[in-house]
Amino acid sequence: MSARARTTLERILQRTRAEVSRRKRALPLATLAAQVRAGQRRSVQEPRLLDALSRPGIGVIAEFKRRSPSAGMLRENADAVEVVQAYERGGACALSVLTDGPSFAGSLEDLRAARAATGPPILRKDFIVDPYQLYETRAAGADAALLIVAALSEAELGSLYDCARELGLDVLVEVHDRDELRRALALGVDIVGINNRDLHDFSVDIARTTQLIGAVPDGVRVVSESGIAAAEQLRELAQLGVAAVLVGESLMRAADPEAAVRALLAAEPIPRGAARSVARGL
Repeated sequence: MSARARTTLERILQRTRAEVSRRKRALPLATLAAQVRAGQRRSVQEPRLLDALSRPGIGVIAEFKRRSPSAGMLRENADAVEVVQAYERGGACALSVLTDGPSFAGSLEDLRAARAATGPPILRKDFIVDPYQLYETRAAGADAALLIVAALSEAELGSLYDCARELGLDVLVEVHDRDELRRALALGVDIVGINNRDLHDFSVDIARTTQLIGAVPDGVRVVSESGIAAAEQLRELAQLGVAAVLVGESLMRAADPEAAVRALLAAEPIPRGAARSVARGL
């Protein structure tokens, strides 16, 4: 990793920690935790990301994000409710909402609005570095949280994972290489996200999923993230055993997000996992 790339990631994390500290002063953790305990307990009727990823075939986790550091603004005047409802109509198995403000122009309000307007499970996508953010995630109505291995020490990753599960959240643990995958699997995770985008230099290579999935045990759901825009890619990933793809940029740029999700899901259905054993031989 170059010094410049390391500085970019560290700058994002430093900014995140400062913003979390500000929010803690505005609403102390004790108060937020009491709100979660009083009214946000998970019921059997609530959607589960793990359940959505356990269905036959490959699914689409459709992401709402206004902009990205690498691509700039993706959709002018994007309305969270309008977009996530279109995703749901298009057949998305789950939703992802970017809540980071400085880099993605997102907010927890986008997440709250999406939860009030749609039924599928929702993943909060952010740089989560503090348990406070997990309480925010639960209070805002999300069903799952993202933990990025590259952004956390081993102790931080384990502590945050345990906290999320105690709060009733599913956890998508994101990895980029074999060492990060080893750290994720040591937690006993049931969902792994393989990000085809390198967070350090923002390059994208879908072969990253192919290279890593063979080391993922049976029973662990794999989500392939970034660089996916065509139905044929879904077919190829399904053959490898990928449970779902997380797609944001191409869907947010689409004139008709509902039709764009349908087009992704138009790949000829095949049994998921047909080539997992082949991938293990790579």
